[in-house]
Amino acid sequence: MAGAAPRGGVAPCTRRVMNLAHVLRKNARRQGDAPGLVQGERRWTWAELDTRVDAMVAALAARGVVKGDRVLVQSRNCHQLFESMFVCFRLGAVWVPTNYRQTPAEVAYLAGASGARALICGGLFPDHAAAIRAASPDLDVVVEIDGSTFGEDYDGLVAAHRGQAAPVAAVEHDDPCWFFFTSGTTGRPKAAVLTHGQMAFVITNHLCDLMPGTTEADASLVVAPLSHGAGIHQLAQVAAGATTVLTGGERLDPEEVWSLVARWRVSNMFTVPTIVKILTEHPAVDRHDHSSLRHVIYAGAPMYREDQKRALKALGPVLVQYFGLGEVTGNITVLPPRLHAAEDGPGVKVGTCGLERTGMQVDIQDPEGRSLAPGETGEICVCGPAVFAGYYDNPKANEAAFRDGWFRTGDLGHLDPQGFLFITGRASDMYISGGSNVYPRETEEKLLKHPSIAEVAILGVPDATWGEVGVAVCVARLGETVDEAALIAWLSAEVARYKLPKRIFFWDELPKSGYGKITKRAIREGLEARGSLPLAHRH
Repeated sequence: MAGAAPRGGVAPCTRRVMNLAHVLRKNARRQGDAPGLVQGERRWTWAELDTRVDAMVAALAARGVVKGDRVLVQSRNCHQLFESMFVCFRLGAVWVPTNYRQTPAEVAYLAGASGARALICGGLFPDHAAAIRAASPDLDVVVEIDGSTFGEDYDGLVAAHRGQAAPVAAVEHDDPCWFFFTSGTTGRPKAAVLTHGQMAFVITNHLCDLMPGTTEADASLVVAPLSHGAGIHQLAQVAAGATTVLTGGERLDPEEVWSLVARWRVSNMFTVPTIVKILTEHPAVDRHDHSSLRHVIYAGAPMYREDQKRALKALGPVLVQYFGLGEVTGNITVLPPRLHAAEDGPGVKVGTCGLERTGMQVDIQDPEGRSLAPGETGEICVCGPAVFAGYYDNPKANEAAFRDGWFRTGDLGHLDPQGFLFITGRASDMYISGGSNVYPRETEEKLLKHPSIAEVAILGVPDATWGEVGVAVCVARLGETVDEAALIAWLSAEVARYKLPKRIFFWDELPKSGYGKITKRAIREGLEARGSLPLAHRH
């Protein structure tokens, strides 16, 4: 035989993997008449969803959309948004969902940055569609959900192509399937490239670590936009055959949430700490049966300890925390129900976000990339199959994000001797006051122990004397009033003097992102607009 023998005697092969849309096809074959998706009084069986996805794949293929093309989707949660994920996967196209709350200009930037070829857009967003068209020279397919004023009607296309043979793209491990846009807390959002092979691992990891035992007998409630973390969560639900239940309203309604939990015997939901706080502090939590819940999964930020205690008392031992970024599809650490505790005590790991996810490795590194010992604070770095392929068309960002094969999260923290991870905060949140590093989260935790404080955020701002000082913005509990000087005096018994905020301001609410996370950049802008920052910070 001519040629060199394969290394190790193993014949070379392609990296062919399952097309992610196969999880929907599998459910249609095995439990076709069971409800796959529910919203309000409407239900779609697995068989119907699979048929509708096939029809839309055929429609897009007939319009020239091919493997590798990017399909931008601007929509509130609905069955068409849910379907569009599997449409793109089956076609081999790249799903590019947006946060529907973003402005037309913001979404137009995402369309241009992704090189979108096609648009699926809710009928409520004509201005977005116009802005996207203007910013996307390659965009030549526009589909409108619930209308046909600026594009072809989605359901009309499904009806026209129903029953047609739809191509299913053959995919390899590194073929992109999803552009997951970062929140853009530091500059413009970047498109993290998620792949078919990576996401197959993520599905398995979610079911293994976050909600073990999930089957077709379960139901999952969606209380966040499917465009980001909730979409990853729901993909895992589909893989397990569990029913997805969508809320009906545009805004979060605790009464609706808890009534749906009772009606559909919901066993899991994915959300963020601020929404868990809202849901568990609302009187509706006690008016509806939520005994079916096994996993209430929160991510996006660690939950403040006082909020955690209240949620555990309201729901029982069902909280699951995970830490992860979009670039690692949430797969860095997990704190399962058995490691949550409603009361402090010996052996309780207060403040941890848990242990490494299955198949993932965490390393705490100094600025030069050296591994640090347990207890030493540094940048949280991670490697493993859940790490994304890189940022789309952004070599400068890729160079900054990776070092020696490790993905650099930009978060600061430390590991304890047992491997539990503690997050100190974002590297960008830390400030230096009088030569000492100050991590705002520690002081924020202390402030939330005050019985009159509901929410808090602390930012470092320039100061002529100390270099930087902290400024806190608090939201008081309903009906409570708090004096700034009295609160600082109370806090002085909890933290060292250099960690005390110089000023505390009280707002009616803190600005949050479309996913319910407190946005410190918006808080800083609000302080500047109100003239509340120290003189050294004004221009």
